[in-house]
Order: sequence, then C-alpha cells, then structure tokens
Amino acid sequence: MDHTADDIASAPLPTAKTLRARTNLFVQFERFLAINLKMAKIIRKEHR
Repeated sequence: MDHTADDIASAPLPTAKTLRARTNLFVQFERFLAINLKMAKIIRKEHR
C-alpha cells in the first residue's frame, strides 16, 4: 500500500516568515555567498 498522498497531505506547511525569506533576493544572495564560501574553504583545505 502506497501512503505517499497521505504523507504529503500531512507534511507541515512553511510559515509566512519562511516564504518571505525564500522569495527575498537579499536573503537568497546571502545564502548563496555563504554556501559558496563554505565550498571554497573545503576545496582550499583539500588542495594543500
């Protein structure tokens, strides 16, 4: 028995604050920079 539809229906919905953050370009750019800096740090560490 597949309960996928039930699982999706019972999944929590994002709050208004979460939705604003997901659509805010400044927040997205900040997250983009943070992730790229983390990747650069890991790459630099591995290439020593």
